[in-house]
Amino acid sequence: MNKNIQAIRGMNDILPEEAKSWIFLDSAVASLLADHGYGNMRLPVVEATQLFSRSIGEATDIVEKEMYTFPDRNGDSLTLRPEATAGIVRAAIEHSLLYDGPKKVWTSGPMFRYERPQKGRYRQFHQIDVEALGFAGPDVDAEQIVMLARLWKQLGIADVELHINSIGDAEARARHRVDLVKYFEAHLDQLDEDARRRLHSNPLRTLDSKNPRLQHLVEAAPKLADYLDDAAREHFTVLQALLDAAGMGFVV
Repeated sequence: MNKNIQAIRGMNDILPEEAKSWIFLDSAVASLLADHGYGNMRLPVVEATQLFSRSIGEATDIVEKEMYTFPDRNGDSLTLRPEATAGIVRAAIEHSLLYDGPKKVWTSGPMFRYERPQKGRYRQFHQIDVEALGFAGPDVDAEQIVMLARLWKQLGIADVELHINSIGDAEARARHRVDLVKYFEAHLDQLDEDARRRLHSNPLRTLDSKNPRLQHLVEAAPKLADYLDDAAREHFTVLQALLDAAGMGFVV
């Protein structure tokens, strides 16, 4: 018996009536970002697999379980993009976008992750990615947060609570990672199989564990906030002041 071909599980069709909302959203986003000097980029949906394994991390759920990866006819490993940041950075380097100074850019489009489909979660989903390349000050952080709040208001989305934190610089994160590994090694007998497997490759992942038996360890683990240097603390303090000045409520 012939069977009608249907959309692949987790890949949904956007029909004309629903597409009207998508067109409105696309227009609102493009207008808002243009007002703030962000240039649009159109990027491939397929990239070299190595781009994501390097940038996201080989021991992450995305790389280990969720990427759509396949060899092309030349034997090269390719992947449907699971997120957009890596592609933007790749394009910026490849085309020397920063040769004359920092750039504000954005892109949007379909991303792909092999997750369990459920309401509001699809294997093909759409993402808007905004990047300020070459900027280091807290002002650009505040700008992007305020932009997002403006977009929520324009779209009629209310009751949004903003939570902020600081992850410091690379040196602070490295020191925190070393101490985190030591901490979990001291409690190795209490870790589950997944936490043990990722102990040295991605110890931060254990902090997101939903295993109730690990929650007491997670709560007592070294906190990244305690490793921030003076510059990072000042950056975060100024960011909070800028958000206050813009009338943005937030939770630290």
